[in-house]
Amino acid sequence: MKFKKFFWRQWLKLRFYLTQRHRHNRLVLETVAGRPFLILPEVFNPTLFLTSEFMVSAFNEHLIPPGSRVLDMGTGSGVGAVFAAQWAAQVIAVDINPAAVRCATINVLLNNLDGCVNVRQSDLFTAVAGQQFDVVLFNPPYFRGQPQPGFDQAWRSEDVLERFAAELDTHLAPNGHALLVLSTAAGETTCLQNLTAAGFEITVVARRDMGSEVVTVYKAMARWQGCVMRDT
Repeated sequence: MKFKKFFWRQWLKLRFYLTQRHRHNRLVLETVAGRPFLILPEVFNPTLFLTSEFMVSAFNEHLIPPGSRVLDMGTGSGVGAVFAAQWAAQVIAVDINPAAVRCATINVLLNNLDGCVNVRQSDLFTAVAGQQFDVVLFNPPYFRGQPQPGFDQAWRSEDVLERFAAELDTHLAPNGHALLVLSTAAGETTCLQNLTAAGFEITVVARRDMGSEVVTVYKAMARWQGCVMRDT
């Protein structure tokens, strides 16, 4: 198993170097599930790093209830917000990276969703203080450490996982839930432990073996709402 993961990581690095490097950290137009996204430099590219694309592929009217109010945390290029808007009445998309805020704003306009999606700069929940949401989306930074300004903030953080878990409950409406995409490569165990300690029960919504890692979309609900840990 360790050899298999090592092999896949080396293959992914080689593939990135040979075929994808020219699309990283550059101005490029991408397509995600048939929708156009302009990716600016210093913004996470969802077609090169597949967690965001996998997450939105799991969306449906049960996870994003029609007419719901959604918060897309760490929106990046705005992929989560754009796809959630298929069902949501209102989406607020936030990111700490100013380049991501600009990028998501462009993509909201590009997909004709400016009447539904509002983009703001925010360090986690700071720009939505006192507000509650039916659904909170989050593709968190997986690696521990002090990030450099810009793109690196999508990869690493010192305390984002802990702060998110501690603040989530106050920003969920009654019967609300969070959807998170996590990877076995890093961060998954810590994030799940923090959410459990904060009083959340976890449901597995979707899971995919990427070869070098297993990526899972989790649903988190407050324990008192009666959710149980199970695969769906």
